[in-house]
Amino acid sequence: MSDCLFDLHIGYVRFRNPIALAPMAGTVDSAFANQYANNAGLVILGAFNLDKASIDVASALVARGRKEFISDEPMKLIKEEIRAVTSGSAVAVNVRSATLEPLIEAAKIVKEEGAILELNAHCRQPEMLEAGLGEALLHDLPRLSKWIRAIKETGVVLSVKVRANVVDDIELARLIDKSGADIIHVDAGLEGFGTDLDAILNYKDATRLFLIGNNSVKDFEAAKEMFTRGADMVSVARGVLENSGLIQELVESVTSYQRSIGWYNAPKHVCSEGDFRGLAFCCLPVKPCPVHEKFRKLGYTAEEFARTKLDFAKGTMLEYGGDTCFGSLAWCCKITKPCWIRDGVLNTIGLSDVEYMKLKQQLAKYVLDHARIPVNESH
Repeated sequence: MSDCLFDLHIGYVRFRNPIALAPMAGTVDSAFANQYANNAGLVILGAFNLDKASIDVASALVARGRKEFISDEPMKLIKEEIRAVTSGSAVAVNVRSATLEPLIEAAKIVKEEGAILELNAHCRQPEMLEAGLGEALLHDLPRLSKWIRAIKETGVVLSVKVRANVVDDIELARLIDKSGADIIHVDAGLEGFGTDLDAILNYKDATRLFLIGNNSVKDFEAAKEMFTRGADMVSVARGVLENSGLIQELVESVTSYQRSIGWYNAPKHVCSEGDFRGLAFCCLPVKPCPVHEKFRKLGYTAEEFARTKLDFAKGTMLEYGGDTCFGSLAWCCKITKPCWIRDGVLNTIGLSDVEYMKLKQQLAKYVLDHARIPVNESH
């Protein structure tokens, strides 16, 4: 799978596709990744326990039957595990610690290995919460922010694994963003209700950080639901235990979809509750509809929004479309929505579906780049 097909990269790390193996304590190590995630864009190993408090908690959990990774030399283990991944996938290591110093040490090692450090603010076993580990960080946002800033001083690419619906998700996303992290990995589970897709959308509209969606992805339709809400990547874990070929299937499906549509995680339309990127597909704002509320959150007036889209279109193939509803392809919808007028224009000017969607992707970025109110400050 070519890196160029998706062009996904953060700092010194490149991803060949937007499918990840998520961490599972005591299960996802290099051997597991090599066996079940050979084609993944990213494998996230762990969780690994770094300090005495986390090791003590993990040992207690093992005593009552839970799987955990425990080592007297956790830093050595991390380095060995990163090097043992043979698939060519990007590698991240999910880590727990009740103190900052081991996280800094791990970050330096991980950066030297060209990998990603993932701070675990996710695990919620009572023993972990009591020790200040995992989800406990979500209940101490000043500490979380301080740790992110300190870890990022090492230069490591940093992901933060969180659980949705624990605290205010928008506030959390903005704090992680402003503290300097590179990736938010969101478990969007909703107790008793499956996957909370609205949570993915809320994170996307609250930050422009790289977003990994997680929870109950067992086929490409479920992955696509997350992609259309703004996930840049989806991660799977338990689904692999049920279907050993799941990651291979997801990689093949998303690759085929990208080749046919050009924008694998194109958003839903704004009128269907799409994220800010959906403004690329909105009509000219001449009548009451959800587009007005959406662009106002970015500080645009109707006139400024219209001018911004037309400014981007000028000199591109989106400038064409005199026979469309509003006289320009800049106002036309997703290629997956049937429209014989739009398709007729594309055919006439020789613009493929993929080329059209790539221009729309660039338009979405342009609209966000020129917003008066940055995404992480919008309301």
